[in-house]
Amino acid sequence: MSAESAFLIARARVEHVERVSPTFARITFGGDGLADFGTPGDVLDQRIKLIFPAHGTPLPDLSAAGADWYQAWLAVPADERGSMRTYSIRELTADASGTAVVIDFVLHLAPGATGPASRWASTAAAGDELLIIGPRRGRSDGGGIEYAPGDAREILLAGDETAAPAIARILEDVDRGTRGVAFIEVPDACDALAIDAPAGVEVRWIARNERLHGEALLPAVLDHLGTTATVDIRDADTEDPLWETPQFSSLGEELAPTTPHADRYFWIAGESGVVTTLRRQLVKELGIDRTQVAFMGYWRRGVAMKG
Repeated sequence: MSAESAFLIARARVEHVERVSPTFARITFGGDGLADFGTPGDVLDQRIKLIFPAHGTPLPDLSAAGADWYQAWLAVPADERGSMRTYSIRELTADASGTAVVIDFVLHLAPGATGPASRWASTAAAGDELLIIGPRRGRSDGGGIEYAPGDAREILLAGDETAAPAIARILEDVDRGTRGVAFIEVPDACDALAIDAPAGVEVRWIARNERLHGEALLPAVLDHLGTTATVDIRDADTEDPLWETPQFSSLGEELAPTTPHADRYFWIAGESGVVTTLRRQLVKELGIDRTQVAFMGYWRRGVAMKG
C-alpha cells in the first residue's frame, strides 16, 4: 500500500452480528487491517466499498494496489473477484482495543430481490471476512462525503432504508445545535431504530407497509414543505440513477458557483425514481436553488446495482 494513497484496503473480520430489526442486520467488523481506517467523529455520510468473497474462493489480494485498487480488482478473474457494493458507515470507533467499523445491512431476502450483499449478511458469523475500502485515517481527499450544509439554518434529510444508516450517522455527528427534520421510509414500523439526534431535529420513521418505495415518503415530505402536489412514483424517470450535488450533476447540467446555504439544506437519498421525483418537486415546482440540495440515487428499482 502506497503511503500516498488516500484509500485504505483492509481485510476486515466479523466480530459481532445483531439482527436489530426485521430489515436490518448490524455487523461489527474489526481486525488489524483497520488500524488506520477512517477518522472517528467525522464520518457523516461517508461512502465505502465492501468486497464480498465469491463462493468457495478466497478474497482477492489488493493490498499492494494503492489508489489503483479498482483496476486491480477488475483484473482478477470474474469468478474469483467476488462482488462489490457501496455502503455507509453506521459507526466508527477507535480505542486501545482497536478500530471497529459498524455497518447496517438491509436484508432484501424475498425471492428474486436478494443480491450478494444481502445473502452474505444474512448468514454472516463471527470470523467471516471481507474487504473494506475507504478513507485512510486523517485523509479527506478521497471523497465519499456529500453532506455539506454550509451555514444553513435548518436541514431536511429524507431517504428509504438504504439511506437510514447515513442519515443516522449524519445526525449523530452534526453539531448538537442543529435544527431540522429527517424522514426515513422503512418496510415496517418495527424497523425504526434508535438515533441520537440533536434535540432540535425531529426524526420521522415512516412505515411503507407493502407499498412501493416512495409512496409513503413523498407525501410526507411534500406535506411538510406545504405543498399539496400529487405525485405518482410510477411516473418517475428511472433510466439512470440520479446523483446531483452542488459540485456534480449526473444529468450533465452546467453548475453555477456554489452559494451559501442561507436558508435550508436538503439531503435526499435512496431509490433513484423517488429521488428524481423529489428533485422535480423541490427544484422545478418549489423553486429551491439546487445548490441547497444533494440528490443521490443509491439504487434503482428492478436493477441489480454492481458497485
